[in-house]
Amino acid sequence: MFLPTTKDEMTALGWHELDVILISGDSYIDSPYSGVAVIGKVLQKAGFRVGIIAQPELTSDVDVSRLGEPTLFWGVTGGTVDSMVANYTATLRKRRSDDFTPGGENNRRPDRAVIAYTNLIKRVFKNTRPIVLGGIEASLRRVTHYDYWSDKLRAPVLFDSKADYLLYGMAETSVVELAKAFKEKKSPLSIRGLCYLAKTPPEEFITLPSFEECLADQSAFTRMYHLFYQNNDPITAKGLAQQKGDRYLVQNPPALTLSRPQLDKIYSLTYEREQHPYYEKQGPVKALETIRFSIPTHRGCYGECNFCSIAVHEGRTVASRSETSILAEAEVMTRHPKFRGIISDLGGPTANMYAIECAKKLHNGACPDKRCLFPEICPVLKIDHSSQIDLLTKIRKIPGIKKIFVGSGIRYDMVLADKQNGLAYLKEIVAHHTSGQLKVAPEHAEPYVLKMMGKPSVGSLLKFKKMFETLTFEAGKDQYLTYYLIAAYPGSSDREMKQLKEFVTNKLHLTPEQVQVFTPTPSTYASVMYYTEKDPFTGETIFVEKNIAHKVAQKEMIAKPTSNSTQKNELVKKPKPVNGYANKSRPQRRPK
Repeated sequence: MFLPTTKDEMTALGWHELDVILISGDSYIDSPYSGVAVIGKVLQKAGFRVGIIAQPELTSDVDVSRLGEPTLFWGVTGGTVDSMVANYTATLRKRRSDDFTPGGENNRRPDRAVIAYTNLIKRVFKNTRPIVLGGIEASLRRVTHYDYWSDKLRAPVLFDSKADYLLYGMAETSVVELAKAFKEKKSPLSIRGLCYLAKTPPEEFITLPSFEECLADQSAFTRMYHLFYQNNDPITAKGLAQQKGDRYLVQNPPALTLSRPQLDKIYSLTYEREQHPYYEKQGPVKALETIRFSIPTHRGCYGECNFCSIAVHEGRTVASRSETSILAEAEVMTRHPKFRGIISDLGGPTANMYAIECAKKLHNGACPDKRCLFPEICPVLKIDHSSQIDLLTKIRKIPGIKKIFVGSGIRYDMVLADKQNGLAYLKEIVAHHTSGQLKVAPEHAEPYVLKMMGKPSVGSLLKFKKMFETLTFEAGKDQYLTYYLIAAYPGSSDREMKQLKEFVTNKLHLTPEQVQVFTPTPSTYASVMYYTEKDPFTGETIFVEKNIAHKVAQKEMIAKPTSNSTQKNELVKKPKPVNGYANKSRPQRRPK
């Protein structure tokens, strides 16, 4: 069942008014990959009447008012992507297309969407119910942050938006608690995962350097970010407070990581896996091509790459669904009228982190002074891919399923670290779950830049490449690795890009297709580096390319073919055996 987006749908349900109205920068796609759909379904399951208005027109009152006014609160999200990232490329060009807008034209999502939608609500409805921000845009902008698009520090988004509250992270438990508090006319100020504004901060909370201090002193901004990042773990985090003017942004400790039964319950809710008919009339959404028949297996990531926002938004603890839950979703999927036997993706932020987590972290919280995978994989983290092998084997046997792809990307260093089941896992992936190409993300090759990124050395990449090509050859498959690379990352000058070019030409033997110019997204260590031009961990000055033309030149330096590059349709030499596996006698031809 779709959540209502028109009065007629409300009437059909016997609803004269709604408890909660959700406003989204995406079209309404009823899918477990759509945050606004998940939040709506979770609230509905808890007994609240919920409606959704997607991409309301800012110059008219018609869209935002068509469901009336909620009795409890408005929920506002920019969508599945920060609106500035969705609207502009890394070189600050306006994007022409939007995969989450009907028809695909980027003409419905406003810049700084959570601010724009809050202003729209306040203009149309005077003295209305509380407005609550959520989703990744609000989550990553909840404290003072560097904003690439204006090239300056911006205050916590609650100040700029003039909304009443903000829920950060995935927020399913927090939003239900908030709705219950409003319904029972109780104070919501103790809810985990909640941010609000106050005249004074709670006594036991950590006071961050103020917005004004961060503006005046880059080192204060760096100190602020360290405190912010270190207090993101639900088990160890303290509450935070940051002053701007005569008020404080108060951030309660994060919501607890969902247990397996809680996660299973969320994904057992009914999703249509379609765009709502009201918006489908405006045109199809491209995003459905990949997410309609994809299954999320887990949340969170302990990779903690410095350019990635997942650790701040989803958390550093991986929460995995049960095998039973995932198999049940796959079986339900086979009954969808458009299902043709292909599951587009089975994975998460990093596909092969499913069912792998540190027991010590689950009990004591994330380590404050070290990371799970960088600079080396922590020996306390017991990496075992056996649960993933079992899951993949069982899901292949479900009647009606012809193929399951693992398209989320995998950590090759984790595969290599699993001495017992790593090879068996990769053999399973190569033989049954690769759609012509397998995504890996080395991002760079030069050691200093990799250090700035928090990524493993290229030694593990080359070992993985050799293993993958051998197993691919043995399986008689035409498939290859796709490498994601970043140009113009902090610490990367033309010299480092030339070294990267030499590596991809002489070691990977190709001209990479997936090269992107670095975008400093809010609330990441990489954005701190970009703004301060310093290593936040040592204080050392680093080179940061800020000239757009030079950024493009760095990308072209890698993407431009050379005479030494091996094209994808070139024959791959017969590889040596891996751990005694014999090679087939015929050569492999990579697909064009």
